[in-house]
Amino acid sequence: GFSHKAVIFQESWVLLPAPHRTATDWEAQSCIPAGTIQQAALSGGENSLSLQYSRGELTAVEFLQELGQQCFEIANVRVPVHSFLRDLIRNEVIKQLPIMAEAARCIRAEGLKTALLSHSLCLRGAERFLSLDQQHFDVVVESHQEGMPRPNPGIYRLCLERLGVQPQESILLDSSSQNLKAAAQLGMKTVKVDDPEAALKELETLLGFPVRGFVPYTRSVRPGMEIPKDRLQKYLEGVLGAHPTAPLELRQFDHGDSTRSYLVKFGGRLLVLKKEEEPPDGPSGPSVPREYRILKALAEAGVPVPPVLALCEDRSILGTPFCLLEHRAGHIHRAAALPAVTPRRRRACYRAMAQVLARIHSLDLGAAELQDLGEQGNYIQQQFETWTRQYRAVETHLIPAMERLIQWLPLHFPESQKTTVVHGDFRMDHLVFHPDRPEVLAVLGWRFATLGDPLCDLASSCMSFFLPAHFGACRGLRSCDLGHLGIPSAEEYSQLYWGLTGVERPENWNFYLAFAFFRLAVVLQGRLRGPLAGRPAPGDSSPKDAEFVAELAWDFAVKEGFRVFENLPPTKLLARHCSTWAG
Repeated sequence: GFSHKAVIFQESWVLLPAPHRTATDWEAQSCIPAGTIQQAALSGGENSLSLQYSRGELTAVEFLQELGQQCFEIANVRVPVHSFLRDLIRNEVIKQLPIMAEAARCIRAEGLKTALLSHSLCLRGAERFLSLDQQHFDVVVESHQEGMPRPNPGIYRLCLERLGVQPQESILLDSSSQNLKAAAQLGMKTVKVDDPEAALKELETLLGFPVRGFVPYTRSVRPGMEIPKDRLQKYLEGVLGAHPTAPLELRQFDHGDSTRSYLVKFGGRLLVLKKEEEPPDGPSGPSVPREYRILKALAEAGVPVPPVLALCEDRSILGTPFCLLEHRAGHIHRAAALPAVTPRRRRACYRAMAQVLARIHSLDLGAAELQDLGEQGNYIQQQFETWTRQYRAVETHLIPAMERLIQWLPLHFPESQKTTVVHGDFRMDHLVFHPDRPEVLAVLGWRFATLGDPLCDLASSCMSFFLPAHFGACRGLRSCDLGHLGIPSAEEYSQLYWGLTGVERPENWNFYLAFAFFRLAVVLQGRLRGPLAGRPAPGDSSPKDAEFVAELAWDFAVKEGFRVFENLPPTKLLARHCSTWAG
């Protein structure tokens, strides 16, 4: 909803502090005449070393060489400028760089793009002392390599072109008045960075959201989803028995079913607040009290879930019931290929995924007092009826594969179904992993948990193996070299689970995969008409995604059909043909 779509960070003096501002202490400690660094960097007006460097006319190496020569001419002593740079990086960059890097992450969390405009690779030259994660930026443009030193407007046009935005949709942060003037003439909004804190305040005013206080997987609270901080603060003080002096801060989670989930900074604690929607979004009524009960039972049984703190059903506080959980900090792998970790760690992560799923399905319902969580024995039939109704409600055009599935699935419901707690949406990106080892710290996304057939959870967690790597809705592993990646195959992953639970691979396993993809196709179709029963689909989807997934589901249905057909005795072949293949 914001008019701006991109923010461009100029590297020198924005991500890195200007050296002349921090030279006083170093000069005193090094017995260098006071003001030497500042005079050397700023003398010469528009041709000063500082401005030449900020415009990209000098590389980092050339700037240091010239600075050392100028200092020698001013102080008549050899000035160890490399020693000054080392102290600058260790003492000042450690403050300024994280502030700006955090701003870039906050901006991207809101859906805007970011660019790094560099000219001399000065950060790479100082890589022994700092490391800038270029993943914080969608585009990196190096003007020295492009042959367009600033304030050449061409470098800004190139940056805008690679970002895919218009000048009036962008904001440039720079410390050079000349650079800012050139950008403004193109129609770009500009922020002059003399003081980083003041610059960020101005940037927040332009953008309309905070660029500080970033927490991974969160964004600022969406318009219309605000909650009263004063009443929440009073409630937390009473429940937690704490009275912090710092104001309460709120952010909103940007993942999964998180449109109603908030991150709460309360004093020195990070909490998760899950708030009921109005009206209740689940078919069985209010979901927050139910989810709180499930999480409490699972935690007591040793299943890794976010620890529960409190349930509030008093509507006078936030308007609807809500519960409080401890925040579990860790890493969420949103891509099934786990690109952020090593091949060895990837295999271990998938093993940990199978282990935690087996632990969930091994829960003693009686001991956990969850026997009444749902009906027992007809889970798949109920799910099929629910998903079919939802599909008809959001249907926009005829998808032949879906029509075939709606006829075929009821004919092949499993004759017997084991009943356990089922997660309802179990997949890799609902797991919070320890940042340093392949350990699942918490399983998220329990709002659809109930009693049902555990093989439906297993099939859901296997879907990524059959989806293409560049699939719009959720990027999968199909056609990937799993051996090279260190990721087990779908069969190997399933065998891990079956080995942990002590059961054999069911003969009708293809039915469960067909049913899993049938449900995903309904969700993707629902995205074309808005949220579907409160259940989000991962990633972005296109109108063709539902058709693709429906065909994939039908492929597994065909495999299951052939298996059943081939296992029938000859006397029943005709009956089998009539009942199954007529559809």
